[in-house]
Amino acid sequence: MQVRKKRKKSREPSRAARGVGQSYDEGTPFNPYLKAAILEVVENQIRDNDPPETRQTLERLLAAGYSRQQAIEMIGSTVVEEIWAVLHDNKSFDRARFAALLEQLG
Repeated sequence: MQVRKKRKKSREPSRAARGVGQSYDEGTPFNPYLKAAILEVVENQIRDNDPPETRQTLERLLAAGYSRQQAIEMIGSTVVEEIWAVLHDNKSFDRARFAALLEQLG
């Protein structure tokens, strides 16, 4: 009698749920799956209040008259800039640099 091991169920979304392998219109100026992932990072930062500068920036942009969606996307552009600095320029995450980028929004 052969006993099979149970596979642990992953808590991560499946590849299909994350959009891996799905095509998108190459004429689109952005990858919608990557955009969704970046916006999720922003929402997580706001929910967790980490870093608190993200929530403060959201509140400042809302008070300045931006819609929530516009503000989230603006903050997302800052997340992308910080990711670029870390990956491309081989720098460590710098909270002060990230906060300074957020301060420049609006």
